[in-house]
Amino acid sequence: MKLLARLALCALPLAFALAAQAIVVTDERGAAVDLPKPPQRIVTLLPSLTESVCALGACDRLVGVDRYSNWPASVRGLPQAGGGIDPNVEAIVALKPDLVLLAKSSRVTERLEALGLKVVVLEPKNHADVRRVLDALAKVLGVGAGDAQAVWRAIDASVSAAAQSLPESVKRTRVYFEINSAPYAAGEASFIGETLARLGARNIVPAALGPFPKLNPEFVVRADPDLIMVGERSAQGLEQRPGWSRIKAVREGRICRFTAEQSDVLVRPGPRMGEAARLMADCLLERR
Repeated sequence: MKLLARLALCALPLAFALAAQAIVVTDERGAAVDLPKPPQRIVTLLPSLTESVCALGACDRLVGVDRYSNWPASVRGLPQAGGGIDPNVEAIVALKPDLVLLAKSSRVTERLEALGLKVVVLEPKNHADVRRVLDALAKVLGVGAGDAQAVWRAIDASVSAAAQSLPESVKRTRVYFEINSAPYAAGEASFIGETLARLGARNIVPAALGPFPKLNPEFVVRADPDLIMVGERSAQGLEQRPGWSRIKAVREGRICRFTAEQSDVLVRPGPRMGEAARLMADCLLERR
């Protein structure tokens, strides 16, 4: 009995160490996810989450990503597990992750959990969300909270620098930012809209319509923006849309067409938002 007692006492430091490593994080669903220790095999199913994990110094823990994750370059050689909304569950399971990070819009969360996988749902839509997600990821990864704060400070400083570089003459430019040709737009309530506001531009899509509303094309015609920001993939035939020849930005050729690589930077709420602000600022300067 004395020997058993001594063994139990010896085991206490290990038990305390393991308990100290245990992590509980509350995700977008309001679900408290228990992790016995910081995960070492992670699958990310949203490009912004992939980029944020890497910005926090944990790229080497990624074992799989969604098909759209392409930055930093080191993730391009990782196994792909399909799209973010409807990924390949079998491919994810085969990667034997100890954590899957995905968006709230994903359709496989419950199925993955039923298969015994740990799942954390995170989907930033505005600047405050990005900061909160970085904090949550730092906790999940077991890195210091200061790391998340440093990443956020770098983003914030870069956006501020882009804003300060603009002359008063380009501020209050009325901007339409198109996400795709449906058309879906970036409204005032989105992280893109918030960046535009910090640059001093005026978004024609009010916050009341939501972060990324689908618009009636006639809405854009009536709003008559001074400047259009759009990806090359969505811009084909833009001038030929019914009534769009009457839009000031179209008449005056004030349209910024972003390359696929630039569009990736612009539409991902994560560590490259400062770079996105610079792209928008350059557009405002070039098309003034």
